[in-house]
Amino acid sequence: MDRNCSGGDFDNCDWDTEDELEIDNYAVSSRSGVSLTNGEAVLGTTKVSSSADPPNSKLIDHFVGMGFSSELVAKAIEENGEENSNLILEDLLQYSASTLASSSNSKLIDHFLGMGFSEEMVIKAIRENGEGNTDTILETLLTYSALERSAPVQQHVDSDNFSSDYDDSFLDDSTDTDSSSETEEIMNPDSDEENKLLCLTKMGYSEAEASVAMDRCGPDSSIAELTDFICAAQMAKAADALFPVEDRKPFCNDPNYKKRRNSRYDSCKRKKQMKPEKKLLNEDDNAVHLPNPMIGFGVPTEGDLITQRTLPEDAIGPPYFYFENVALAPVGVWSEMSRCLYDVVPEFVDSKYFCAAARKRGYIHNLPIDNRVPLPFPPPRTIGEAFPLTKRWWPSWDPRTQLNCLQTCTGSAKLTDRIRDALKPYADEPPPSVQKYVLDECRKWNLVWVGKNKVAPLEPHEVEMLLGFPRDHTRGGGTSRTERYKSLGNSFQVDTVAYHLSVLKDMYPGGINVLSLFSGIGGAEVALHRLHIPLKVVVSVEISEVNRNIVRSWWEQTNQRGTLIHIKDVQELDGDRLEQLMSQFGGFDLVVGGSPCNNLAGSNRHHRDGLEGKESSLFYDYCRILDFVRLMQRNQ
Repeated sequence: MDRNCSGGDFDNCDWDTEDELEIDNYAVSSRSGVSLTNGEAVLGTTKVSSSADPPNSKLIDHFVGMGFSSELVAKAIEENGEENSNLILEDLLQYSASTLASSSNSKLIDHFLGMGFSEEMVIKAIRENGEGNTDTILETLLTYSALERSAPVQQHVDSDNFSSDYDDSFLDDSTDTDSSSETEEIMNPDSDEENKLLCLTKMGYSEAEASVAMDRCGPDSSIAELTDFICAAQMAKAADALFPVEDRKPFCNDPNYKKRRNSRYDSCKRKKQMKPEKKLLNEDDNAVHLPNPMIGFGVPTEGDLITQRTLPEDAIGPPYFYFENVALAPVGVWSEMSRCLYDVVPEFVDSKYFCAAARKRGYIHNLPIDNRVPLPFPPPRTIGEAFPLTKRWWPSWDPRTQLNCLQTCTGSAKLTDRIRDALKPYADEPPPSVQKYVLDECRKWNLVWVGKNKVAPLEPHEVEMLLGFPRDHTRGGGTSRTERYKSLGNSFQVDTVAYHLSVLKDMYPGGINVLSLFSGIGGAEVALHRLHIPLKVVVSVEISEVNRNIVRSWWEQTNQRGTLIHIKDVQELDGDRLEQLMSQFGGFDLVVGGSPCNNLAGSNRHHRDGLEGKESSLFYDYCRILDFVRLMQRNQ
């Protein structure tokens, strides 16, 4: 095993045990006049070392073994001193890069630069593989591309075409894995958890990403599930960068609201005084642990359904409420949301049990959980069933049977062309490095096979089908492809929500009054309609004009006979406006919504603001409105 040198001129260096013995021998002999041979002291007349002494041969061999010439190593040691191993390595890399760049292989470098790889990456690949091994160089470059740290960048967006090309990978910089001690650690981990952590870091993921993924996905999660989570989390970061949410007003200062809110809501909304890092250290006791499998109180395709639960007294009875948000939120968020929603235990469900795409969400609601029924025509649950034409082209080395979480952005033609170019040189199965690169991109962007060596992103109508919306649902508002992807990525999965809301059918045979907060494209409304529950009144609160147009178009196309009222912002719903609406329509039977998750999604919980973030703090407006509605209707 490696250990850190802990004396003299060799601080902060990592050496093998045999290397350390030789170096320590040299250090002792040069300083004390005593030479050591195989650990035995021999009296001698060696003088104290000086800068004029020759470099330690073992140190030279160490860097020569890494592929550098002895001349370059000697020069780097002379300039930096034997003790500065990091500086020596940096100089050696610079020497090697400059030598390679100025050599006769400039045409080879230009060849790969023309394929879109960076000069630094090309030089490194050539140095590792030699100038004559062009196929191996390409494989190495593709691997580097998949491991290079970056976030997706939107290259071009217009009214007709959406392209958010992913030029580099989301992974942190990879580290060398040549050390025999590191290999030994991977082969002999202390635990399965450590094995997964080491495996993920060796694949190029940062330790923070790997740790959070393991924490949120559970101890029994597979490597594939963990990598899928990290991909989805990074896509959420990409969505934040590509689609900034419109500026919001500060919290409602309406005096009527302040008079009517109760002490429970006051305690929920007060701001935390601790810094995020300190808060995280103390939140383990309040963490909500996600179930595995993530089936909540049951799904139609699994047995062992839970048909009874105990609700807190304040949460029992109508008006009913149903709140949704991302399951993989920072630690402590779901505990806080549960406290603010009458201490109701969240129900965590992955929509992969309802359709061919994962969508891990948490639901806090006071609905009954017995006598649930699924929609009569469930969507396909595998990629092959959903897109049968892809079976012909699906390679044996792509093991996916379901898609990752559907996001607000999609891959571009440039990305799919790059994947096709990477596969083109191989008549049969590509080498593992190319397979990994392609699979990483396919998982990240939910690409499907549409031809030989050809992948493509999902079309908007295909995403609609997977999420349970009618075909061209998002086209009805006159929206662009860009806007359609964005709206769908932020929506409910209708089949999942309909399964939960199905208990309302017998309760409200004559129709239902719905207060829909953060309505999006009307996922809850579509679910109720597909359950054949008449929509007598829908007060839809949605800040996006695009989404409001989509809901209005759907309302007209489905010949709804009820009343639809649009309100732009939840913060317009003060006490007076709520009283007026409740008086006009006789109150609400269901308050449904899912507040923005912009500050909740993502892999690095240390850099997420949680419920104190600008957008996700609107959760407290859901609590405020729900409290007011329930209080007013119960006092009538």
